[in-house]
Amino acid sequence: MSERAEKILEEALQLPSSERADLAERLLDSLAFGTDERVDALWSAEAESRIAAFRRGDLSAVPAEDVFAEIEAETN
Repeated sequence: MSERAEKILEEALQLPSSERADLAERLLDSLAFGTDERVDALWSAEAESRIAAFRRGDLSAVPAEDVFAEIEAETN
């Protein structure tokens, strides 16, 4: 890794976990990955299945803010 990339990484690691997660997602999105329609269809079906389970009451949810706060507390 270049010296510049190392410096950026060092600075990024100082961010709160929620900001690091957002940054990581944006960096991955910037890469030119081809889309696999089969995988996209499978993920879509999985998401629909989970939504249906949540609506039936078979699955509970935790607000993202709570999840990120818990992660932040564990890393500090």
